[in-house]
Amino acid sequence: MAEVLKVLLPMLFRGLKTTIYIAVIGILLGFAIGALAGFGLRAKNKIARTIAEIYIWIIRATPLIVQALYIYYVTPKLIGIDLSSNAAGIIVITFNSGAFIAEIVRGALDSIDPGQREAGLSLGLSPAQTMWHVIIPQAFRSMLPSLFNQFIISVKDTALLSVIVVDEITHEIQNYASITYKTIEAYTIGAAFYLVIISVLIVIQKTVESHLKK
Repeated sequence: MAEVLKVLLPMLFRGLKTTIYIAVIGILLGFAIGALAGFGLRAKNKIARTIAEIYIWIIRATPLIVQALYIYYVTPKLIGIDLSSNAAGIIVITFNSGAFIAEIVRGALDSIDPGQREAGLSLGLSPAQTMWHVIIPQAFRSMLPSLFNQFIISVKDTALLSVIVVDEITHEIQNYASITYKTIEAYTIGAAFYLVIISVLIVIQKTVESHLKK
C-alpha cells in the first residue's frame, strides 16, 4: 500500500489542481450566468423570462455527462473551433452550475421582504438604486450558503469530466489503475481522497454559515 501511495498521491494532487481550477472558474462564471438567469426569471419582460426558463430546463433535463460529451465532441464541429478538454470542462461546469444558481438567486430575491423595496423607494432611491443598495446585499448574504453548496457539488461533478479526458482526480485514478492493474487499491485510495477533500470543504462551509448567523 505504501508503494501505491508513493506513486498515486502525486497523481491525485495533480488532478486536484485541475479539479479546483475548473470548479472555481466554472462556479464564478456560472454565478454570472446564473445571476442573469435568476433576474430573468423575475423579469416582467416575457422574452427574457422565456430564455431563462428554456436555459434552465435544458440543463436540468439533461445529464451532466451528456452535456460534457456534446460540448467536447459536437460543439467544435458546429462552430469550427477546437476545444481543449479543460476549456470544455469549464464550459460544462459554467452552464450546469449557472442553471442551479439561477434558482438560488431567484429564491434569495423572493425571500426579501417587499417592505425593503418600499422603504428604499420612500427614501428617494430609484428602483435600480434600491435593488443595488438594499435588495441585492441582503439577497447575496442569504444565498452564500447555497452558493458554497453548489461549489461543492461542482467539485464532485468534475469527476464526470473524465469522460472527455480532463486530467482531474478521477482521470488520474483511472490512469493509475489501467497501468498497474491495482484497481482495488487505486479506487479505494481515490475514494478516500475525495472524502477528505469534500469533508474539508464541508467544514469550511459550516464555518462560513456559523459566521453569517452571528
